[in-house]
Amino acid sequence: MNYIYLYVGIIFLIVFLYAKRQRRIHDANSTELKEATQAGLNEPASLHPIINPTRCFGSGSCVAACPEEALGIINGKAVLKNASACIGHGACLAACPVDAIKLVFGTEKRGVDIPNVTPQFESNVPGIFIAGELGGMGLIRKAAEQGRQAIRSIQKQRGGSVHFDYDVVIVGCGPAGLSSGLSSIHHKLRYKLIEQEDSLGGSVYHYPRQKIAMTAPFELDLIGTVKFTEVQKETLLDFWLDVVKKTGLNISFREQMESIESIDDRFVVRTNRGSYSTRSVLLTMGRRGTPRKLEVPGEETSKVTYRLIDPAQYKGLSVLVVGGGDSALEAAISLADQPDTEVILSYRSAAFSRVKQKNRLLLEQQVATGKLRVMLNSKVSEIHANHVLIEVNGKAQPYRNDAVIVCAGGLLPTPLLQKMGVAFETKYGSE
Repeated sequence: MNYIYLYVGIIFLIVFLYAKRQRRIHDANSTELKEATQAGLNEPASLHPIINPTRCFGSGSCVAACPEEALGIINGKAVLKNASACIGHGACLAACPVDAIKLVFGTEKRGVDIPNVTPQFESNVPGIFIAGELGGMGLIRKAAEQGRQAIRSIQKQRGGSVHFDYDVVIVGCGPAGLSSGLSSIHHKLRYKLIEQEDSLGGSVYHYPRQKIAMTAPFELDLIGTVKFTEVQKETLLDFWLDVVKKTGLNISFREQMESIESIDDRFVVRTNRGSYSTRSVLLTMGRRGTPRKLEVPGEETSKVTYRLIDPAQYKGLSVLVVGGGDSALEAAISLADQPDTEVILSYRSAAFSRVKQKNRLLLEQQVATGKLRVMLNSKVSEIHANHVLIEVNGKAQPYRNDAVIVCAGGLLPTPLLQKMGVAFETKYGSE
């Protein structure tokens, strides 16, 4: 009989400890969700998971698979507790044992415009194809596959006269653009691959250092099966660079598309470097868009950039960071850690309303140590060789300056494409 009491006691203790642990997890995740909601951080920026609560039984496999810690268990169900941390790599979808997760764009409150395309990735405008993130696919492996399939569709349409410069002009050099460039070589198409920035990789390039860019095996023409399953940003970018070197893929960096015009049986793609006639256009740019500019005198100078790559290069300089989002705060914080670097963070509004709590705290710490100066309700009015003019309450004051980093978001080419007749559908949390 004593053994029975012992067994019952052990079982009771196990159940008690398990319940206590689950309550602790629930409370921690509930608090994080509440803080994210109050800070305006629970509106996902891009592709993200939604969980069907009737199917989810709280196994936690999706939570364990998410390297960004964006998911948590609340009341026994998986919940997107920190949507701003989600980068849409889809590890949670693959990990869910009961198919309770789907990846979507947009929410009930904030719609996202996605172009309508056929199964062959052709838009409603014949000859204009869309693949990858712009078309609603942020996953690396699927974006690469879409680029490959889109070129296959373009190759099948090839024929007739050749009185134009290219068979296809590819705009954007992320996973979809790189894959489509390789496929163009494979199918012996005359191609032009342009990228508005000075680097390849698309959105992956802009991930923080050592961020997991989670992917899965996928096929590349000329290369074969790429067997990555979990990979850091730097490793993936090095792989892409090696592919370009081995295959001779030709990429025109710092070339930005300005317009696409349909003339008779061809398109004319105009860029900041020239114009090209082509049978088809394949748009593979990401959803970060063209960097939003300040539109002030002096912005065209080389001291102005639109992202922070290596904080160490600004050691000992006076740097101005412009913006009020997480990217701006993270840039200012990392710059303030550099020896002898003076940092000013300028933001046009009265408060940082949509930033992570962690960044708020780090910013406050840097301000308290005097390493960083925050100027709210301010705007840059002029940029000069050795100083900038920053306006506060209608009065502009000069500040010593060696470099300006603008982190003000990006502008998607949606108006340009709509002008050409490309149809969009606004997604409100649907596939």
